Amino acid sequence: MTTLVLVEHNGSEISKGTLSTIAAAQKLGGDVELAVLGNGVSGIAEAASKISGVSKVHHGDHEELAHPMAEAYTKVLQAIAGQFDAVLAPASTFGKNILPRLAALLDVQQVSDIVAVEGPKTFKRPIYAGNAIATVETSDDKLVITVRPTAFDPVARDGGSASVETLSVDISSGATSKFVNLEESEGDRPDLNAASIVVSGGRGVGSKEDFKIIEALADKLSAAVGASRAAVDAGYVSNDYQVGQTGKIVAPDLYIAVGISGAIQHLAGMKESKVIVAINTDEEAPIFNVADYGLVADLFQALPELTEKL
Repeated sequence: MTTLVLVEHNGSEISKGTLSTIAAAQKLGGDVELAVLGNGVSGIAEAASKISGVSKVHHGDHEELAHPMAEAYTKVLQAIAGQFDAVLAPASTFGKNILPRLAALLDVQQVSDIVAVEGPKTFKRPIYAGNAIATVETSDDKLVITVRPTAFDPVARDGGSASVETLSVDISSGATSKFVNLEESEGDRPDLNAASIVVSGGRGVGSKEDFKIIEALADKLSAAVGASRAAVDAGYVSNDYQVGQTGKIVAPDLYIAVGISGAIQHLAGMKESKVIVAINTDEEAPIFNVADYGLVADLFQALPELTEKL
């Protein structure tokens, strides 16, 4: 089996989710090759060639690929897909935007958000907000798969020596959508998807102003800041911080949930964390069912004391 992994990058660095997707691809057996698409990203292609376990890198460089628009990217992938038995990408907004379109163009059914590889065509994936794990088997000759990065340990960024092959694919314009602009939130804290420690606040924090108590603890721990959907909907923070079924899926070494009740939608996004600490005044809160350590206390008393002692 030969597998192609679509590389997610920001123009300067390959995402950790891609490294986890490569790990999943290796479990399929056979050669693992990468597709690096973009404009002026020869450095990314070079970095990709050094990733452990990769046999070849396909480098597509074109102004139409400067931004990860699904129409342009799938033109390239569709043109080379015949060489591969499977095409994989991280189950991030990047992969979820591109691979469903590719699956439609190839007339196959996508297998989404896998968390385990059971065989060449058999996978496990969460359903019902992560409350059940389904084992699915596909009969398609060509596989299109998105991978939940938190379920696979990332491969090493170095140790490989893959060849780099330049793609010459017609990417003539004619797309019905176009890139307008990109607005990104910037900060000194770690990225939520890649952070080893996450401090999240929920509705119990009370207000946007009071949410600073969460940020103070996060800064002391050099952690990323997260939030429940209730906190986002209440306007405490932007939806970039949302953790859960309709937000980001995280699995840090330490997840601190403050003022979060633990609705199943939130648990779906963080219950794979290695250590979970919950702080809540309600001892019956569902979050305590998944927490490794629980503190029944007023967060406005507990957090300043904790922050001061760190």
